[in-house]
Amino acid sequence: MRRRPRAPASMVVLATLAVGYTLWLAQALVLPVLLALFLSLIGAPMLRVLDKLRLPRALGALILLLGGLAGGVALVSQLWEPAASWFHDAPRELRQLAPKLRELTKPMQDANRAAENFARAASGQDGPPLKMVGTAQPDPYRALTTAPRAAASVLAVVLLTYFFMVYGGNLQRGTLGLLPDYQQKRFTVDLLKSIEQALSRYVLTISLINAVFGMVFAGALYLIGMPPGDALLWGTAAALLNFAPFVGPLIGMMLMLGVGLVSFDTLWQSLLPTGVYLGLHLIEGQIVTPIVLGRQMHLSPLVLVLALMLFGLMWGFTGLLLAVPLMVCAKLVLQRMQGLEGWARLLE
Repeated sequence: MRRRPRAPASMVVLATLAVGYTLWLAQALVLPVLLALFLSLIGAPMLRVLDKLRLPRALGALILLLGGLAGGVALVSQLWEPAASWFHDAPRELRQLAPKLRELTKPMQDANRAAENFARAASGQDGPPLKMVGTAQPDPYRALTTAPRAAASVLAVVLLTYFFMVYGGNLQRGTLGLLPDYQQKRFTVDLLKSIEQALSRYVLTISLINAVFGMVFAGALYLIGMPPGDALLWGTAAALLNFAPFVGPLIGMMLMLGVGLVSFDTLWQSLLPTGVYLGLHLIEGQIVTPIVLGRQMHLSPLVLVLALMLFGLMWGFTGLLLAVPLMVCAKLVLQRMQGLEGWARLLE
């Protein structure tokens, strides 16, 4: 058999850059589709259980979607008041937080001041360097333009999730009808089915682990003296941040440090939320998740960090949430494609 001609490396690089730029440019279209796929994969195992109970697929998908929306609305209603209170009191709390931070960072400030004096003396400058200060003008029409756009994006995600759960199988069968060979059709069917089952199991398991992590952390915050609404708010934030490995826990630690300094008076009490968060994250990341998932979904930390940087740069916080599921999907595809198993091992 003749070997297929390979494209030059320059063309591969240019094609990769073009695809990346297209994904960034079309994020308003791509992100709702990916989020809907992500949510439909979470509901796929439960939808298969409803199919075994002889429930129509459209009705089962509607029940799951309405249940998820009801749970989300109930959670938002519980979080709305403490979140609004935190945002309203943030300037005052930050002013009260300044003396505590000044005491903690006093050695660093002294060292920085000494370095600036040494630099000015070495350059021959007598006074401090001039600083340009700019003021941003508020845009009163920004909220009026962003609110309908956000509502349309949420509605698109909800509708696409329902359609993926109901008509995703028909779309796969219609796509397979385009293949000319029976062997190719059978191989593609087995490939898609195994990838869908493994990925849906992974997404559902990770979502359950993060939800339990958030609930346990909220309970721990309540036990150390935080109000129930605030504990639920920061437990939910910890659960969402846990979807982004490395980056999410780092942001969570800094966030919990600020929350502790605002909520408590003494220094050791201020460090309690951060210590509890770090301890629970170590238990979850080093014990619970490896035992539940095993090494089948294991990815290299370097690959994860690069994926988080790439997708976070393209799509922001949504890209951080989707980076790990996308890399797991790529690994599952590479594992089941003949001749590409080495690339899957490289991701490990």
